[in-house]
Amino acid sequence: MSPARDETTPGVLLAHHLKQLKLPTVLREYDKVARECAQGGLDHSRYLLRLVELELIDRERRMVERRIRAARFPAVKSLDTFDFAAIPSLNKMLVLELARCGYILGRENVIALGNSGTGKTHIALALGLAACQKGFSVTFTTAASLVNQLLEARDERRLLRLQRELAAVKLLIVDELGYVPLSSTGAELLFEVFSQRYERGSTVVTSNLPFEDWTSVLGSERLTGALLDRLTHHVSILSLNGDSYRLKTSRSRRGRAEGAEQNQATADPHAPETGEIPPA
Repeated sequence: MSPARDETTPGVLLAHHLKQLKLPTVLREYDKVARECAQGGLDHSRYLLRLVELELIDRERRMVERRIRAARFPAVKSLDTFDFAAIPSLNKMLVLELARCGYILGRENVIALGNSGTGKTHIALALGLAACQKGFSVTFTTAASLVNQLLEARDERRLLRLQRELAAVKLLIVDELGYVPLSSTGAELLFEVFSQRYERGSTVVTSNLPFEDWTSVLGSERLTGALLDRLTHHVSILSLNGDSYRLKTSRSRRGRAEGAEQNQATADPHAPETGEIPPA
């Protein structure tokens, strides 16, 4: 007579198989969902359906998180936290339409132009986040950082590999073009990245300079003309003109703080400045 099997064996085997199949959500939820379905009188098909739906939802969440990490955003920002009222020149409806990511499917570009502090980077980050949520691969970098990466890759004889990686990503975000003048070699390498992506992938560029001033950064009218020809062939241009949003926000916070201090002083004019409680 064979020895009795351990009563926990089915559970142990099930856990093992679910781990092998890489179904962590099913492993975590199957017992709880089974109890809920039993209480609700649901049959085995609906029980299985609920488990599979939970696994798919959780898997998509993990994939989005991986795409966000791979994008290397300096911060995660969404359009929900952008104050469109502070930048009336910005076409809100166009930005919301871009967040649907149709331009990525069409391999079109987006260029955001405006003064420093008007929210260009926030918009770029928000479009990048929307792309990650829609299932697209994204890479975020500044123009200066990208040029440094390209120069280092060239010196280390891995430039072709880096160029292939940049050409393959569905959305490349190049922030702050115009803040730092580029060397002639750096400008040429940057042009090559944009050229390789032309009609093959989407690129978002932010700049504090109007197009006519890009030559001061790239150092060559010929190169600037060729770059703009490729970037603006299929493009949506976002204009963010106005005072610095960051500066206005800072002033507003400072004003509220000063107002609070004045209110406190008015409420108790005899209170010491140190904030100590006066003796009774």
